[in-house]
Amino acid sequence: MFNIFKSKKMDESEFWHIISLFDWDQEGDNKVIAKAIEYLSGKPNDQICEFYEIMSKLLYDLDGITYARNIGEESYVDEDSPFSVDWFLYARCVVIANGKNYYYKVLNNPDKMPKDLEFESLLYIAPEAFEKKSGKEFDYLPRVSFETFSNKEKWTCK
Repeated sequence: MFNIFKSKKMDESEFWHIISLFDWDQEGDNKVIAKAIEYLSGKPNDQICEFYEIMSKLLYDLDGITYARNIGEESYVDEDSPFSVDWFLYARCVVIANGKNYYYKVLNNPDKMPKDLEFESLLYIAPEAFEKKSGKEFDYLPRVSFETFSNKEKWTCK
């Protein structure tokens, strides 16, 4: 039976629309993402979770040695050299924050990774939207981890 109350599933097109709401004229990351949080908080809970799923998968797809070697001063050198897994995650966030076209350009050309930039705030859009909407903590784990070194296939040297 068709359920008219079930919300439409969020797709990647809607995800990129939300990213396009970033207001780069604002000072401070929280102000930059405020419109995106406001918009997403108006969506059903399952769409907030789906936004997080899409973001997680996009970050996962950038989790690899060739990307990590192209992030500027903090680039991955080898397993014996210092490397900040958090900084690399935040550098991958910059790729998404710059929109769909840039994301796919970098995905296909790891040397286009942003240098010495981070945008950790991307990770807080869904949790903040959920909390704003429900007043509850966002306690959701995506199917794919965006944490550095999760994409084992892209961390193998070939």
